[in-house]
Amino acid sequence: MLDANMKSQLKSYLQRLERPVEITAFADDGAKSREMLALLDDIRSLSDKITVTRADGGERIPSFALTSPGHDIHLTFAGLPMGHEFTSLVLALLQVGGYPPKVEQALQDQIRALKGSFRFETYFSLSCQNCPDVVQALNLMAVLNRGIEHVAIDGALFQPEVEARQVMSVPTIFLNGEVFGAGRMGPEEILAKIDTGAADRAAQAINEQAPFEVLVVGGGPAGAAAAVYAARKGIRTGVVAERFGGQVLDTMAIENLISVPHTEGPKLARALETHVREYDVEIMNNQVATRLEEVGDGFRITLASGAALSAASVILSTGARWRRMGVPGEEQYLNKGVAFCPHCDGPLFKGKRIAVIGGGNSGVEAAIDLAGLAAHVTLIEFDKILRADDVLQRKLRGLSNVTVLTQARTTEVKGDGARVTGLAYEDRTSGETRELALDGIFVQIGLVPNTDWLKGTLALSPRGEIEVDRYGATSIPGVFAAGDCTVAPYKQIVIAMGEGAKASLAAFDHLIRLPAAEKAA
Repeated sequence: MLDANMKSQLKSYLQRLERPVEITAFADDGAKSREMLALLDDIRSLSDKITVTRADGGERIPSFALTSPGHDIHLTFAGLPMGHEFTSLVLALLQVGGYPPKVEQALQDQIRALKGSFRFETYFSLSCQNCPDVVQALNLMAVLNRGIEHVAIDGALFQPEVEARQVMSVPTIFLNGEVFGAGRMGPEEILAKIDTGAADRAAQAINEQAPFEVLVVGGGPAGAAAAVYAARKGIRTGVVAERFGGQVLDTMAIENLISVPHTEGPKLARALETHVREYDVEIMNNQVATRLEEVGDGFRITLASGAALSAASVILSTGARWRRMGVPGEEQYLNKGVAFCPHCDGPLFKGKRIAVIGGGNSGVEAAIDLAGLAAHVTLIEFDKILRADDVLQRKLRGLSNVTVLTQARTTEVKGDGARVTGLAYEDRTSGETRELALDGIFVQIGLVPNTDWLKGTLALSPRGEIEVDRYGATSIPGVFAAGDCTVAPYKQIVIAMGEGAKASLAAFDHLIRLPAAEKAA
């Protein structure tokens, strides 16, 4: 099942096991069960601390449970955790085997102290780059707290179950049989939802922070670069972010980051955070900024939690988000057939009829990708022509199960109350309204800067981007901005990193020119 190279790497990892790991397999005579048993046999052969036994029954077949003698651990994989989830399997083996997790001790203590009984089920797809964060977070929680159970389920392998529970995006999490959440989550976000006092404690800790010399708002490539450059100047630096990594977390393959021929978004996001944490930077994750104010000689950033931070200078690097269509039914059917990530959610629409909205590179790439899974793909473009590169258009038009509609404006997402059943669109040539019967809609119409909270505070472009000069300075002295939230052209990771570094250097230059008393404030 595993090639020689993977076996060699895995064997070196498994040498870190500190206690026995018992794996119980539930299988039948099917092909997937045979693959799972082959995988488990490979794993067993690589460490004398691992045992594998077969058992009858099992809620899902194929599946396997991991535990350790004397430890009440409830952790199960239903299906084959390969692809993006192979790392989740490796980490689960190590953590069940007693290897210390690489998370802050305070977070571990919070997980261990949690009271109650929590049975989590996570549906993932092997092509989803967002899913491992959720799977790994809940696996860790199951290892640390005997009251927490986690089952990670390959949705593509259990299609009847997925349809019965109306899972239409991954990752989707159920808690004690009820939908708990969808999309990327780390242990902090999960704890914030089940530990009622967590948000208040986090807000209190933020309020107790001393003023920063540089406060970075946003944790994507621009924010990470800004934080590193500021910290290297020896000044007090903080980062407040909704999720460290930003849009990078939703990016599949990255092949244009100079000196790095190939990486994937989540891997790069982890590297960014690791790099920032090498310095004395205060990182405050899972926080959303709602207000920027000039206060005395500095600034105050108010957060959605009610907490506030003070700083002598601010660097805004809030990035952007998927642009939505803004039509009736879109919000109602988000994660119920309306999706944005073809790599993540595509496997859930295998053999179904879907539409892709948008004829740029991202839309055409999505249509090509999804055509390999779906029964039929309809690409809908508002303009007269597609705007994607010619090479992509040629490949698209060579696919027999793809229809391209140009001069078409989506007017409504149709559904039955539980899931998408189709969409309505206007034929801009004739003015007629037509309908398509569909099971899913993937929206690929670009990005919107995360600057709504800044309207009326500083200068924004008509598109909502922050106006900056060549130094990254905004219309407010002492406030700088970088990355996709600004008017800087060409929204690229490497450009965002450079813009973040530039803004940080400009912020430092601003600080050293302040009067001593003002800087101290």
